[in-house]
Amino acid sequence: MSQNPFLIAPADLAEHLGQPGLSIIDASWYLPAQNRLGRPEFDAAHIPGAVFFDQDEIVDPDSNLPHTLPSPEVFAAAVSDLGISETDTIVVYDGVGLFTAPRVWWLLRTFGAKDVRVLDGGFPAWQEAGLPVETGTGSPEAVTFAVSFDRSAIASLDEVKAAVVGGRPQIADARPATRFAGEAPEPRAGVRAGHMPGAFNLPFMALSENGRLKSDAALRAAFAEAGLDPEAPVVTSCGSGVTAAVINLALESLGNRQSALYDGSWTEWGSAADTPVETGR
Repeated sequence: MSQNPFLIAPADLAEHLGQPGLSIIDASWYLPAQNRLGRPEFDAAHIPGAVFFDQDEIVDPDSNLPHTLPSPEVFAAAVSDLGISETDTIVVYDGVGLFTAPRVWWLLRTFGAKDVRVLDGGFPAWQEAGLPVETGTGSPEAVTFAVSFDRSAIASLDEVKAAVVGGRPQIADARPATRFAGEAPEPRAGVRAGHMPGAFNLPFMALSENGRLKSDAALRAAFAEAGLDPEAPVVTSCGSGVTAAVINLALESLGNRQSALYDGSWTEWGSAADTPVETGR
């Protein structure tokens, strides 16, 4: 196993395929501009025994925001149907390397899963290693996922407003620099461009190399370059709460247990009428 308790190398996962208590999740999700679809790609090729976690479907059905955290009951029902138990060793991967898998890693831990890993390098690294794949939709046998909800893992709109006013905790924005600065329009209609006053920009791609999470030293350097203290409490944000989780994964990997994810992220903040917005870098 990897020294990082939140990662697993493809070769290590391959050695454990088919063992009882191991669950594998394909968490691939793509932006429209990427011109890729997670479910068809999963059906065409995936790690043997994996199930597909639909990040557009396992959400709060009553929210008008994308990827909103579902209720504990909705989440438990969905992952139970996928054959996943909170006591399993769960490995999550995506089709880019380190893009959307950390969101499902974060969700599972927030709802009480005890041992969740991200596949280091994702499905591209698995394929590059020449490891086996299978096709089809899969037919998982339902089990029971017993939820233990960690409310502290989530930052609400009001909590982020307080952080903006008080300057603490730090706010780390995972969006690209041009969107953070307001130089590029937001992809969702009605959402203002810019960032929260006092937020720091740490694009999620700065934390990985070739689809793999960077070394501890390189992660610390990336946080320092962004003006963030990786030892202090951090609220993470992005466009819709997905890539923010890459920052959470990096913080946890460095031993920081004081991070929370702003689930509404910029879609909620930028579309609200009473939230301040700044532009520039």
